[in-house]
Amino acid sequence: MIFVVKVPRFDASSLGAVYVYIGVADHIAARIEAGELMSGARLPAERDLAADYQVAVGTARRAVQELRDRGLVVTLPAKGTYIT
Repeated sequence: MIFVVKVPRFDASSLGAVYVYIGVADHIAARIEAGELMSGARLPAERDLAADYQVAVGTARRAVQELRDRGLVVTLPAKGTYIT
C-alpha cells in the first residue's frame, strides 16, 4: 500500500532568506518525496510551473535546473522534464 503525504501549498513569503527558485525546487522535491509526483511523471512546462507557483519564468527555469542538479529530474529536448 502506498501512502501519499499532502505537501502544503507553496508560499514564497514564508521562505525567509532563501532564493525563490530554491524554495520552488525544494517544494517540488518535497512533492516527489511525498509521492504526489511519481517517478516517470512529466513535470509541467516551465511557463506552466511559473504560473502555478506565481513566479517568473526565469525563476521556474532555475528551479528545474536545480532539480536536474540534484538528480531528481531529467530533461529530454523537445520531450519535456521527467521525474527520475
